[in-house]
Amino acid sequence: IPGLGRLIISAVLRRDYPVVQGVILVTATAYVLINLVVDVLYVFIDPRIRYE
Repeated sequence: IPGLGRLIISAVLRRDYPVVQGVILVTATAYVLINLVVDVLYVFIDPRIRYE
């Protein structure tokens, strides 16, 4: 997401902790959701992979 790095750096320097927490929360949620989507797509792409 463009500008997110500058936002978190400026928030840390201004000690704006709610913004830092929000950016970290959004980044972590996006990371988890992307990994979940990739794991589900692996099952459709390669039928040899099965979840038990």
